[in-house]
Amino acid sequence: HIIGRHTRRVERDGSVVKYVDEFRDPAKARTLAAEIRSLLPRIPAARQRPLQIMEVCGGHTHSIFRYGIQQMLPEAVEFVHGPGCPVCVLPMGRVDDCLALAERPEVILTTFGDAMRVPGSKRSLLEAKAEGADVRMVYSPLDALDLARQHPQREVVFFGLGFETTMPSTALTVLQAQAEGIVNFTLFCNHITIIPTIKAILDSPDMMLDGFIGPGHVGMVIGTRPFGFIAGHYRKPIAIAGFEPLDVLQALSMVLRQLAESRCEVENQYARIVPEAGNPAALAAIHEVFELREFFEWRGLGSIDHSGVRLRPAFAAFDAERRFQVPGVSIADPKACQCGEVLKGVIKPRQCKVFGSACTPQQPLGSLMVSSEGACAAYYRYARIDTSGLQRNTLA
Repeated sequence: HIIGRHTRRVERDGSVVKYVDEFRDPAKARTLAAEIRSLLPRIPAARQRPLQIMEVCGGHTHSIFRYGIQQMLPEAVEFVHGPGCPVCVLPMGRVDDCLALAERPEVILTTFGDAMRVPGSKRSLLEAKAEGADVRMVYSPLDALDLARQHPQREVVFFGLGFETTMPSTALTVLQAQAEGIVNFTLFCNHITIIPTIKAILDSPDMMLDGFIGPGHVGMVIGTRPFGFIAGHYRKPIAIAGFEPLDVLQALSMVLRQLAESRCEVENQYARIVPEAGNPAALAAIHEVFELREFFEWRGLGSIDHSGVRLRPAFAAFDAERRFQVPGVSIADPKACQCGEVLKGVIKPRQCKVFGSACTPQQPLGSLMVSSEGACAAYYRYARIDTSGLQRNTLA
């Protein structure tokens, strides 16, 4: 096993090595890179063009750039950055709905930090806060519930978003609010599901993908089984991966080995965290509180059937969309912004017309430049520097 155990140990000289150091070991990274290079001659497609491997999750995108993984690999392997950043795929219309809630004088709107900077059609939640709206950053939905306890005369709305990774905490918070009879807490639900999104990408006629590095955090909740359709129906290999650089390299090696051996399977590189059947308690909370929407709009991807969730009728009292009137208007992205093409992997961030000029982290035009998991933010932070400086960030 190239990658070490997920432990903390003491060396002979008395120094303590954290488990994370084992997943950033340069020697092991070089071994994996050599293994990847040795597999390429056995893959027929790699002799004709670069292999297109999509890393679904934005956390993987940042690891790839932070640690210079792409620079360690031959040109025959190319990463395609997928839509696994929930803030990035939030359409402008939903942000405007959130702003409409924040502008109500009786409302305290709560959300995670990166969502505060996502631009709506006119401004962001952070700008609305500067103009007097009561918008507060929280670290979990339970923080929002605590605010509802502290301010019984106000309406506390939690702007809930994220894939299956964050759904359980939101569901358990709603269940807690119901158990305590807290009547001034509601959820503006924007939780989305990963499986229909990957299917929509695979059905897209302008996509040519050879394999997937699957999302480890989502897999921690739903397990590996739901990804079976990728290998079974679409005949694409996938390896569910962790987020350290050696995790990404080993997952890539697993995908390339499948291609070399003409196999298509769901493999689990992140087995130290991801179980095959998922987390039963988390899944039970999700299914008790949420149901699938018929369709949900994604930024740059359009409407995807059964790709979002809403509160079940039994929890209607905690649904902000039912308690308050929200505009619910679909708003197109600015014409200059090419977030949709980047999200689908059709272009790289640097190919966007406004990347690094009209769109920067300080003045984001698109959501991909806002989130810490956004592909544009990763490119801006790590890939714009001169190649001579990349060695400071690489494992090579």
